[in-house]
Amino acid sequence: MTTIAFIGLGNMGAGMAANLAKAGHEVLAFDLSATALARAQAAGCRIAASAGEAAAAADTVITMLPAGGHVSQVWTQSLIPNAKAGALLIDCSTIDVDSARAVSAAAVAAGFRAADAPVSGGIMAAEAGTLAFMVGCEAADFDSVEGILTPMARAVIHAGEAGAGQAAKICNNMLLGISMLGVCEAFALAEKLGLDPLRFFDIASKSSGQCWSLTSYSPWPGPVPSAPSNRGYEGGFLTSLMSKDLKLAQEAAAKAGAATPMGAQAQALYALFEAQGYGQKDFSAVLQLMRGRLADL
Repeated sequence: MTTIAFIGLGNMGAGMAANLAKAGHEVLAFDLSATALARAQAAGCRIAASAGEAAAAADTVITMLPAGGHVSQVWTQSLIPNAKAGALLIDCSTIDVDSARAVSAAAVAAGFRAADAPVSGGIMAAEAGTLAFMVGCEAADFDSVEGILTPMARAVIHAGEAGAGQAAKICNNMLLGISMLGVCEAFALAEKLGLDPLRFFDIASKSSGQCWSLTSYSPWPGPVPSAPSNRGYEGGFLTSLMSKDLKLAQEAAAKAGAATPMGAQAQALYALFEAQGYGQKDFSAVLQLMRGRLADL
């Protein structure tokens, strides 16, 4: 099996690294958090003293970091100077397209293979190994990237060249954020009109309002047992991350000259919800904002 360096063991990275180790890979893990490192070691990973040390001993390096600045710093200062010749470098963070293209170009210029492979699915999918990966890389490298990502995935999709994975991710999450707001508004209105929310779910899930945010991730507790709404909106996809992704989408839209008015409104609403102290709740908890029931959270 492959030796993989995994840099960044936060809410998403912890489960991802654990699934690689479970699949039989030797995983060299590094994070600035001692707690995260202990958790990774318990999951079968070997601990490295630094990102550079991990990269030097690995055939493939995966990063899962908070923002573009972190990715740029780790790739340029730790990975590119220390990684094995010809190593495969994969970034699974969600960052801006320009940063993704820049680090990929720097890696390729130094003789490495590179891919941006952001994910969809949230914490539960990271732990279950059922993430969807959107990959930006050279076509000739995709089979290698897919082989590494498969133990963590339910789907690995080649979106195009460098940066295409990030473009696909921010467009997808903008659509998700907008659709969830529509579902939450509909539930809130149904309740105000005296319609039983569970009866509304039964009707909408079989009618033209059906969508993933309704039938796979219902913000109203009950109809979808696996949804975070049944666990006090804990776990899942954090509001702070949705707010971050929508901000990236708006920045990308501004640079591209694209009109995204619904995306802008969605970004403003999730930012407001986060500012009120609910950034660590699943993004579907915005239902309680629509209902005027924030005290229930």
